[in-house]
Amino acid sequence: MNKKFWKEVRSDVLMIVVALAIGLFLSKYVIANAQVPSSSMETTVMAGDRIFVNRLSYVFGEPQRGDIVTFIYPDDGETLYLKRVMGLPGETIQGKDGKIYIDGKALEKDFTQEISYDDFGPYTVPEDSYFMMGDNRNDSWDSRYWKHTFVEKEDIVGKAMVSYFPHPRLLK
Repeated sequence: MNKKFWKEVRSDVLMIVVALAIGLFLSKYVIANAQVPSSSMETTVMAGDRIFVNRLSYVFGEPQRGDIVTFIYPDDGETLYLKRVMGLPGETIQGKDGKIYIDGKALEKDFTQEISYDDFGPYTVPEDSYFMMGDNRNDSWDSRYWKHTFVEKEDIVGKAMVSYFPHPRLLK
């Protein structure tokens, strides 16, 4: 084998190693790829949708009400969940007569067309924690029912940005 051949092989191997390193870096620190297993976020995100999650979303900012986030389920510390942020740190959240109240005022925009008559709360959200709800309120295992009601900021993986398959769209 000649030197030119080995030089090309070395160049190709180096390119593959660099590409793998970049891919691993992006996967670990920038983007998460997830598949939605349940219908708890329908009709916003459907069961079986593949989504991209931006891991950098909250490096310089805080989650906002309405953000769809992926996080570690607080009751087992390992399962990844996808829900919408509804209660922010320091707020009191309550569900009563089909409406959600934040600090005693009914939310104008609750991010769903579905009405849930399951009353809950009131819960006061601790600092650096969030109250999560699914958009499919009548079929969502969320903060209303968990043993550990709140998700700590450090357990939020990132903000869901795009559903790319089989229903491509931006997530809001």
